[in-house]
Amino acid sequence: MDDHPPSGHTNRLAQEPSPYLRQHATNPVDWYPWGDEALARARAENKPILLSVGYSACHWCHVMAHESFEHPDIARLMNEGFINIKVDREERPDLDQIYQGVVQLMGQGGGWPLTVFLTPDLRPFYGGTYFPPSDRYGRPGFPRLLSALRDAWENKADEVEEQARRFQEGLGELSTHGLDAAPAHLSAEDIVAMGQSMLKRMDPVNGGFGGAPKFPNPMNVALLLRAWRRGGGEPLKAAVFRTLERMALGGIYDQLGGGFHRYSVDERWLVPHFEKMLYDNAQLLHLYSEAEQVESRPLWRKVVEETVEYVRREMTDPAGGFYATQDADSEGEEGKFFVWHPEEVRAALSVGQQADTVLRHFGIKPGGNFEHGATVLEVVVPVEQLAKEQGRPVEAVEKELAEARRVLFLLREQRVKPGRDDKILAGWNGLMIRGLALASRVFDRPDWAKLAADAADFVLAKMWDGKRLLRSYQHGQGRIDGFLEDYGDFASGLTALYQATFDAKYLDAADALAHRAVELFWDEEKQAYLSAPRGQKDLVVAAFSLFDNAFPSGASTLTEAQVTLSALTGDVCHLDQPEHYVAKLHDQLVRNPMGYGHLGLAADSLVDGASGVTFAGTREAVAPLLAAANRTYAPVFSFGWNDTGSAPPARLQELFEGRDPVEGKGAAYLCRGFVCERPITEQGLLAERLVAAPGH
Repeated sequence: MDDHPPSGHTNRLAQEPSPYLRQHATNPVDWYPWGDEALARARAENKPILLSVGYSACHWCHVMAHESFEHPDIARLMNEGFINIKVDREERPDLDQIYQGVVQLMGQGGGWPLTVFLTPDLRPFYGGTYFPPSDRYGRPGFPRLLSALRDAWENKADEVEEQARRFQEGLGELSTHGLDAAPAHLSAEDIVAMGQSMLKRMDPVNGGFGGAPKFPNPMNVALLLRAWRRGGGEPLKAAVFRTLERMALGGIYDQLGGGFHRYSVDERWLVPHFEKMLYDNAQLLHLYSEAEQVESRPLWRKVVEETVEYVRREMTDPAGGFYATQDADSEGEEGKFFVWHPEEVRAALSVGQQADTVLRHFGIKPGGNFEHGATVLEVVVPVEQLAKEQGRPVEAVEKELAEARRVLFLLREQRVKPGRDDKILAGWNGLMIRGLALASRVFDRPDWAKLAADAADFVLAKMWDGKRLLRSYQHGQGRIDGFLEDYGDFASGLTALYQATFDAKYLDAADALAHRAVELFWDEEKQAYLSAPRGQKDLVVAAFSLFDNAFPSGASTLTEAQVTLSALTGDVCHLDQPEHYVAKLHDQLVRNPMGYGHLGLAADSLVDGASGVTFAGTREAVAPLLAAANRTYAPVFSFGWNDTGSAPPARLQELFEGRDPVEGKGAAYLCRGFVCERPITEQGLLAERLVAAPGH
């Protein structure tokens, strides 16, 4: 076998469906995808494995590829000394989770690209993230590292073995961190304490957590709102609103096309890392919709409307599913698609003062705020101030800006677009379905519920056969068995979709997914969930799904789905695992809420014991009550509907028993903490009861 493919040829990755793997198909590196062929060769030749993990929208992954993997001399060192394996973290989150632990154990922050060196039996002995082609940024050059590790493998076997042993031990401990704690009951006071502790980490000026770089972290922001709802005080709400406002006006938000970039490199949301991820936009849609329930604002509506439109336009497959990511780079430059120079704006908007208004509004100046004198658009001068300066009505300035944005957007559409990863991931689709479903209710947009339903129907038809959920669908084929996050996220999305459509097929599918997830992933001894199905062969340690990072862990979304299912179906067996799991993680939740944001949301609902409202009556009769409920911030409640115009689904017959209209009027039956109140027929009273503290 050649050490590397000759120039102009492709390697094995050319046959892979993943766009990320295919990006490396012409590298002179003898890449393998993760699988039996590569692992068998490593064992047969007793060679160490160089494992490189990334994803298609990752900027520094591209940089390392250009600098090292495309370089013939560096590729030769890789091919001579190692079996080289590329993994798309979006396809194998379990491998990524385990081997990110190597970098953590070495005292570094994790991230991508992830570069880990393994023994042929998959035990890591060294790792890092990005390595430059020569010594710089305080990091060793990749060629020097490759030579040193090859030398260690061939001449210092005892040291390598000892290192591998220690890493395996450390990874085992990391994987089960916190699972040896004694279970304890989580209370409403704990939720407030979690919010208060997170509030101390908030930036009081720009919102968000900490300094630069700054991530949206929607689940942790959402948890602050939960703590506020439980009486934690106005500063919690103020911190949330400050964060949402600053993000919406900053460069992290695409001011022309809608949707959020992944994070900002500064502390004030100005210059983003330009990739756009489905999971960020899904969670932010949900969060801004909740903010609208707390206090209606035109800015929240604008962000939600534009973000949904972005998802519909850029991220929706004709068959209904949602794509995974969009790249940060176009034409080889990061952010090139999104940034502007003053002269471009003047050329596009030659009418009167329109160009001056736009330049001032978005802070577009000579010299810019980004590379090469370009400007990332942010709202620098608000519309009200422009109107005052120009002595014009606010509406007139708003109208002028809306027209200018439309012109600039159409002009931008003619540029070379960033690459898109068009794989459809079951879990991430679940997150977007969840976000769209809530937004459709809050803003009364049935067309958004339809967008969510089309995606759900696609995943149910192509990726779920009643027993097995697939993770990824691409180029007409489903592949890779689903991980816990796929089951949890999709079940959570379907329970949200049922509440937007009241179509019982989504409830049935969520119920089946939740039961199957327990069979595949629940570990009775640890009282916790594995990330990958029990018995997965190619993992060096069992990976438990614990932490919520950029997106929620499958254990958190599954717990959320189970609590909701219990409320919607009346089946208390759905509470078995949530009660054990949340009790087991009580200490971690209270001590380190930043690492368990989404689990905190699920636990908050569990505190009130699967609370729900059943609406009873014809669609016309319940419409006013339902509208009032949808406008109310009551995140622990799940909504069902007994449509008295038709027979109830079999699963819901018992729950709906005796829940009927009252004297011909639509009625709402509100239950919390396993106690039900008298039926409510007035909108105002329903909203009042939904926000009342338990026991009041």
